[in-house]
Amino acid sequence: MRDTGDVADGGHKNNKSEKDQSWIPKIFKKRICTTFVEDSFSNGALCQCGGTRDTHASVALGDFFSTAIVNHWDSAQHSSEYPTDAFGELQFAGASKRHSYFLRLSWDTPPSMVYTLMTAHWGLPAPNLVVSVVGGEGRTKVKTWVREVIRQGLVKASQSTGAWIFTPGLREGVGRCVGEAVRDHATAASSLSLSKVVALGVAPWGLVHNRQQLVNEQGSFPAKYYVQNITRDSCCLDNNYQAFLLVDDGSMGRRGGETGFRAKLEDYISHQRTGIWGSGSIDIPVLCMLVSGDATLLERIDLSLKSSMPWLVLAGSGGTADFLSDIVKNLSLAPVVQSSGEGDSEAGPSVDLKDRVAERVRKYFPSEVETDKLVERALSIYQNKDLITIYHGEQEGPNDFDTVLLKALVGASKQRVSVDHSPYNEELKLAVTWNRVDIAKSELFNGDIQWRYEDLEDSMTDALVNDKPQFVRLFTENGLNILDYLTYGRLESLYRSVADGTLLYQLLQRRLMERLGTPSPMPESPGKSAAGNIHSGPVSELSLFEVSRVLELLMGDVCQPFYYAPLDLEQITSKRRAMRRASKLLRGDCLYREKRCLYPWASLFIWAVLQNRSEMATFFWEMTGESVLSALSGCKILRELSKLETETETKLSMKEMAQKFENLAHDVFSSCYRSNESRSFTLLIRKSPVWCGTTCLQMGMSADARLFFSHDGVQSLLSQIWWGDMKRNTEVWKLLLTFFCPVLCYTNLISFRTPEENPQEKNFNPSEDPVGRDNSLYGTTVFSFSDIKHIEADSQGLYTPRTATIRGRPLAPRAPARPFIVSRWRQFWFAPVTSFLGNVLMYFLFLLLFAYVLLVDFKPPPPSGPAITELVLYFWVFTMVCEEIRETFFLGTKTLRQRLRVYIQDVWNKCDLTAIVLFIIGLICRMFNWSYEFGREVLCVDYMVFTLRLIHIFAIHKQLGPKIIIVGKMMKDVFFFLFFLGVWLMAYGIANQALLYSYDPRPDRIFRRVFYRPYLHIFGQIPVEEMDVGKDWDMPCTSNVTLIDAGAEPCRITKSNWLVVILLVVYLLVTNILLINLLIAMFSYTFNEVQANSDIYWKFQRYNLIVQYHSRPSLAPPFIFLSHINLFIKRNIRKVSSVKIHHFVLQLKGKTANRLMTWETIQKEEFLSTQSKIQKSSDSERLKRMSTTVDGVMKYLTEGRDFDHRLRTLENEMEYCSSALSWIVDTLAQGGTFKPPRPPPNLRDSFIPSS
Repeated sequence: MRDTGDVADGGHKNNKSEKDQSWIPKIFKKRICTTFVEDSFSNGALCQCGGTRDTHASVALGDFFSTAIVNHWDSAQHSSEYPTDAFGELQFAGASKRHSYFLRLSWDTPPSMVYTLMTAHWGLPAPNLVVSVVGGEGRTKVKTWVREVIRQGLVKASQSTGAWIFTPGLREGVGRCVGEAVRDHATAASSLSLSKVVALGVAPWGLVHNRQQLVNEQGSFPAKYYVQNITRDSCCLDNNYQAFLLVDDGSMGRRGGETGFRAKLEDYISHQRTGIWGSGSIDIPVLCMLVSGDATLLERIDLSLKSSMPWLVLAGSGGTADFLSDIVKNLSLAPVVQSSGEGDSEAGPSVDLKDRVAERVRKYFPSEVETDKLVERALSIYQNKDLITIYHGEQEGPNDFDTVLLKALVGASKQRVSVDHSPYNEELKLAVTWNRVDIAKSELFNGDIQWRYEDLEDSMTDALVNDKPQFVRLFTENGLNILDYLTYGRLESLYRSVADGTLLYQLLQRRLMERLGTPSPMPESPGKSAAGNIHSGPVSELSLFEVSRVLELLMGDVCQPFYYAPLDLEQITSKRRAMRRASKLLRGDCLYREKRCLYPWASLFIWAVLQNRSEMATFFWEMTGESVLSALSGCKILRELSKLETETETKLSMKEMAQKFENLAHDVFSSCYRSNESRSFTLLIRKSPVWCGTTCLQMGMSADARLFFSHDGVQSLLSQIWWGDMKRNTEVWKLLLTFFCPVLCYTNLISFRTPEENPQEKNFNPSEDPVGRDNSLYGTTVFSFSDIKHIEADSQGLYTPRTATIRGRPLAPRAPARPFIVSRWRQFWFAPVTSFLGNVLMYFLFLLLFAYVLLVDFKPPPPSGPAITELVLYFWVFTMVCEEIRETFFLGTKTLRQRLRVYIQDVWNKCDLTAIVLFIIGLICRMFNWSYEFGREVLCVDYMVFTLRLIHIFAIHKQLGPKIIIVGKMMKDVFFFLFFLGVWLMAYGIANQALLYSYDPRPDRIFRRVFYRPYLHIFGQIPVEEMDVGKDWDMPCTSNVTLIDAGAEPCRITKSNWLVVILLVVYLLVTNILLINLLIAMFSYTFNEVQANSDIYWKFQRYNLIVQYHSRPSLAPPFIFLSHINLFIKRNIRKVSSVKIHHFVLQLKGKTANRLMTWETIQKEEFLSTQSKIQKSSDSERLKRMSTTVDGVMKYLTEGRDFDHRLRTLENEMEYCSSALSWIVDTLAQGGTFKPPRPPPNLRDSFIPSS
């Protein structure tokens, strides 16, 4: 560990970075020239490496004979490796606060180690594209249009694709232009996600100015780098680059030492995979871009082309770029003319081609001596011209540069793909990698190409894993069958691709460790782990069982476990048995992974929601069936995830996304309700096979979807269920009168609903399948006991009277109808509102009886008591306990643990449990003389609890219900107020007691005077005589300590009474004025805030009350024991199944379920269509469309320039053909014996590029 003084900004972070990178000198090396090879141009003063004699080893300096023989310096032979002494972080003094990474390394360092260092340790994001800018170095003046191409074309396209840009990284030439462009785009980016482009400098170490500032054997964190005269070009490092690789070949002041390493690094990266942890479908595309350059670059270009590396040449930028554009374009257009016209002699056209190339070499490189080598290089490059793309920046402009890059890479990839592959596969994979759906739509999915499923499969996986929903939509619309694509095995692979550090990854890991029986590791910080770590270890064993466990954690008991069917765990209820069975299955062949996923869109929707991918999840929601329930399920999952998430930003995004799905559920259901009220009711209670047997109402309640429950359609359904067969406009006094005089139910006092025709059956189409219409239950919704009976009959193949009447066919045999007396009796007494009314009335009688016993008839313990009324009270409470037991243990189909959990979660159930426990304690204690008074006190408190239970009963009332919600919210304000009040009360009470009485050991008096008396001061009860010594106090007192210990009243202290009065004034000022008004302000704020939403809250809580009384027997305690006896006989003796066991649940199968789902899908599509029209009519969308149109016009104008160039070339060709034909005519006219009057014509300026 080096001294902290070596660190510029010392501290924990720097020490940590130093420790993390202390291994770098052991792996990466530098090079130092150890052999002096005399440079003939320096008169023996310098070595060919650029160093002086003094910088070389003494052994090399003494070997004068060897220096006379060796005439060419070679880095591999004449330099040695040593541990690198320049690495770490780089801070540009006075230029930028952002640190850059740098490393001095030998030219023969393996590129794999460098790439791992950059991605895994430096934290650079893996590239989707690498553009290596070659040429334009030194003092070369960069043309203005080249600057614009780099700024508006290259860097902008790289930013949209997430690219790395390689340049020398120095403040000169093209490197400086790239740095400035990267800086400008990073500054203009609206968020960090838009600034993805990474500029990397690969420069020769010996060329960097002020490089000694970077040298530190133990690393620099950071190194201060000073740059002089930053306005002029120099070989200083550019502060706009994220990282620098300083390649050392042992030379100083020489260019080109990094060329070999840079080519190897580019080749290595081109064999790595794109995407998250290499999950992409293609290798990282690497493109070399040539800007001007000298003749020495021809060797680099030739070697690179032979390894199939594509090149983009900026024609017109000067030097080598102009030379290559001339060779590639004009040699391919020129006709090959034989050098001899004698017979069939084969004068080689290659000789003519070589001459033409030599002519151009002399034209573009007049100062070069060894032209033969350049010609051979140029001919070798010409053989690979298909890998070269010529870009005329002056003519085409920089706007479509990303398309140019794509086509250049595609053109190169087509040379490498096999014949069996589609020629457009590589172009598609590149478009997916860059997330350029606009290019894919315009170039690949315009209707000209017939895509196969095999062509889209890998790209679909890439789009899913790397969160590219627009491509997922595009593939789905163009031939990818999701049923064939999504198998259970592929779904597992999608879950394995979840990014580490995320909440979902940690949840899956925890469940996986539980199944494997190993302790769950501590979650690492979400960030920078090595690229290969994600699929190492037990993560590769992740299965659908872990996914099911995570969903069970989030969804709770609202639905059955997911993915138990493919794992063959449907019949297992115990979690331990299921885990053992799953472990045994997963150790086998796992044949289920080859099966198709039963509900692919819903599975993908869950996968996207769990990862908080908003746009992706929205698209999958649009594609999945049961849109209302799916939206509510997404809302439920996200709200549960937000409770577990620790990062504030992610938590807020989850809550916003949950609200978005609740709004979608509300809006789609609104569309359904407007279309058909009866079908929408069926939609709410339909049991979903996709979501494991739950319903919209159950999921909405579990997801706390208050906005959804406040919808008029949901409330209308709840009201119809609440009133049963009675009309909803029935007055309460009529119910009360009929309740006390049941005979009135047979009169017209109460109006009952008559069976109405279904709305969809009124518009019956005779052309529809009549068999399918028989099974339709669109309009049959569970409103009452009789409705459930009808549905049971329909499900057994029987016809209801309404369907038989409409179709005009006779009734099928069914159970005989009950007499009018029985049916009307059941219609009245089995309605939930009647049950509620009976319970309310009997509960009031129970409270009256309880009060009478406590106040009048509470007898002593046995044998004197209890009285008859008290025994009746005991029996009454016993029947209430029986009903609580029935609701908890004998209602529903859930397991015992699930029922207990649901019961305890309800606040009012806790209140009931508290009241019953207190009553039992009071009952037991009052039976004994020693605890009689305590038992009576407990019963008095218990009466208060029973009375408070009335609040829940009146929550059903439309006016009282919202006010109860407001009171509940205000109770939280009261607790906050009591905290502040308690602080002041304790401060004043203790000080006041100590100032008034010097000694008072009795705890009861201390408690009263410290807490109780100051509390009464707030309400104006101030004992002035006791506190003010100026007043007479007739209380006998003493100052004798012995008498005070015996219980006598101590006398007051008179000396400090003035301070007591001051404290009293201050205390009353704070409490009565400040705190009380604070409480009033808090109440006012809460009221105003909750008042707007109190109606929504009340409608939401109303559901639980309706469900509770819908499942209750019609008789109230204490007569409910008769209903319990009846239920026991029916269930255990007569074996009659319960009709209300699945309250609010309707099972639909076959065509009925399909038609309901189709109708819901149609309503969803209409809703989305309406939303799309609204969005398209907005001003922003209009401006966007206008901008696209203008861009298209500009594109056509640009293409017109290319047409003009082609027309000029065609004119030259036509002129040549015309001259040749004239010569042929003249020759034939003269005959074979005469010499032609003029020589054959030549194609003028055919190789000269048009200006």
